[in-house]
Amino acid sequence: METTVSLKQNHQFRRLYSKGKSAVSPCLAVYCRKNRLDHDRLGLTVGTKVGKAWLRNRTRRRIREAFRLHEAEIRRGYDIVIVARVKAGFSRYPVLERELLKDLDRLGLLIREKDG
Repeated sequence: METTVSLKQNHQFRRLYSKGKSAVSPCLAVYCRKNRLDHDRLGLTVGTKVGKAWLRNRTRRRIREAFRLHEAEIRRGYDIVIVARVKAGFSRYPVLERELLKDLDRLGLLIREKDG
């Protein structure tokens, strides 16, 4: 992820949960808020309800990869937290990718190509 930095501090996650905008789908919940920086900051949360450690790690890797592949299409200057819901652990990669893009679009974070 070239222009994305990780969110690691608990207070940053809490601020997004309380003051950020959110979009929810069956597999994911996405929170976002402007950060006044020239890059995005990404935080991932996969709770123990998703499953055992191997399943949580696999889910985290899949979400991170979907974000990385579409990073160029996402607006700069936002803090983004992606929370994996229980269904995410049992979903295939294309489903996770589609839902992530749908949630980002609902929040207005995807850059649209202007049609001619």
